[in-house]
Amino acid sequence: MLAVVRLFASPGRVAGLLAATLALALFDTRAAGAVEPGVPDPPSGLLTDRGRGEISEADKDFVVKVRLAGLWEIPAGVMAQEKSDSARIKSIGKDIADQHGVLDRLVQDAAKKLEVDLPDKPNKDQQGWLDEMEAADGKAFDQIYIDRLRAAHGKIFPAIATIRTSTRNDTVRKLAQRTNQFVMTHLTLLESSGIVDFAALPTAPPPNAAAPNSANSASPVLSAANAGGNPPAVGFPVIALLVIAGLGGAGFITWRMMRSDPRRRYKRPRNRGYGY
Repeated sequence: MLAVVRLFASPGRVAGLLAATLALALFDTRAAGAVEPGVPDPPSGLLTDRGRGEISEADKDFVVKVRLAGLWEIPAGVMAQEKSDSARIKSIGKDIADQHGVLDRLVQDAAKKLEVDLPDKPNKDQQGWLDEMEAADGKAFDQIYIDRLRAAHGKIFPAIATIRTSTRNDTVRKLAQRTNQFVMTHLTLLESSGIVDFAALPTAPPPNAAAPNSANSASPVLSAANAGGNPPAVGFPVIALLVIAGLGGAGFITWRMMRSDPRRRYKRPRNRGYGY
């Protein structure tokens, strides 16, 4: 523990450790021959896909939305290959369209098991985005294509996480797992264009700043206990400070004991002027 405390007490050592870690990660990436992401292949063999488990209305809505995504992103990708003057945008459009073709087959298989009716055309908003792209060319098309798809993927991303972690149905769970891999890949591809207007994307909501209950505000542990939950976890910085404080206290006590040891005392001459 002392070694860890000393390490974190030295900014130079921390910087050196981080630099070494980054260099090792970069070396491993290059050694593995990292390339642009292709069709995602998540470890979904670890998940069952038997249509078992209760299916909620949110689950059904998710399946429908995965289908809707393909209904507009596939033709958008085709347009990217035909209307863009950029080789990079053409490549992105082809990759995303091809991958949505794979994902569309997955969602249709899932819908059959779950007996969920799927739409066969984009919704009103999606059709409006396609109309925008149809009316644009060149760089104007590129910006519309990238921004519309990046915004759409940003909205579906948290929705996938909600379904993946809450569904009771194994087929929906596996579809969410696979869809998540596709969406992450598409976000990466779209951002590789270098023209995403990040400033136009919605920002994350601020953390909940509501004041805690006054009865429990003095003690987070008491608050958790009264709520029937577990006490909050103590982070490493707090533990490190406690260890340092404990070591300092132990050192002080040892010093005091040594000072008070009779064997270490020496006799002082009495000041007879004060009657001692």
